[in-house]
Amino acid sequence: MRNVETTIRRFDRVASGGERTGHDRAVAIEAPVAIEVNGLGYAVLMATPGDLGDLAHGFVLAERLADRADEVVEVSVHATDAGTLLRVTLVPQRHDRVADRVRHRVSESSCGLCGIENLEQALRPLPRLATRSRADDVAVFAAAASLREHQPMAQATGATHAAALCGADGAVRLVREDVGRHNAFDKLIGAMRRGSLDWDGGFALLSSRCSFELVEKAVLAGCPMLATLSAATTLALDRAAAAGLELRTLVRSDAMLAS
Repeated sequence: MRNVETTIRRFDRVASGGERTGHDRAVAIEAPVAIEVNGLGYAVLMATPGDLGDLAHGFVLAERLADRADEVVEVSVHATDAGTLLRVTLVPQRHDRVADRVRHRVSESSCGLCGIENLEQALRPLPRLATRSRADDVAVFAAAASLREHQPMAQATGATHAAALCGADGAVRLVREDVGRHNAFDKLIGAMRRGSLDWDGGFALLSSRCSFELVEKAVLAGCPMLATLSAATTLALDRAAAAGLELRTLVRSDAMLAS
C-alpha cells in the first residue's frame, strides 16, 4: 500500500532578479483508517495507510485487547472510497475485553483519548517493568545520529514520524514510519510481535515528543527504555516513574535529559 502521494511542485527562492526553479516533492499520505475488532467498530485513526498489519497488532496490544501475537487470529485490509477499513479478529476469549472497551471515537494523530468519558479508563494502572536496558548514553547518541538514515518517508516528504527498535549498542534494528507518532510506535511494536523480536536490553527511539500515550505503549510492550528527540510532558514523566520505565528525552547530538 502506498505511503506517499503524487508529488507537488516546490519552488526555490533565489536572489533578486533571478528565476525560481521548480522541483517535484513527494507528499505523505494521511487518511482515515477505521479499525474494527471482532465485528465491532472501535476507532478511526488518521494514519499513513502502510504496514497496516503491524499497526493492527500494535494497536490491540496498546488498547489491552490482546496480550500476545497469537491472540490475533486474522487481520484483513479493505480499501473503500472513504478510506481504509482494518478488520481485526481476536480469539473468542478476548471478545469480552473488546465489548468492554468499545467506544466510538475519531482519533487524530495528535490525540488518542477522544471520546473516553471515564477518566479512570484514560489512566488505567500500568504494570511494573521487570527488565532494564543495557544501553548507555553513547548508544542513545549513536542511534539518534543515525535515525535519519532509516527514515525514507521523512526524507522524501518531511512530514512523518519514526519509531525505531535500537540495540543495546545503539544500532537501529527496525523502523516504522507514519504521519502520527502513536501510529508509528504501534507499527513498530506490531512488527516486533509478528517477527518475534525482543528488546534484548535495547530501547525504543522516537522522533517526537514524549507523551504519556507513548510511555504507556512502551510499558505495555515491555520496552525497558524510551528515548525521544523532543521533551516529555509532566504526565509522561509521572507514568514512566510509576512503571519503572527509563526515559531519555530531548536527545541532541551532545546532550539529553535522563529520568
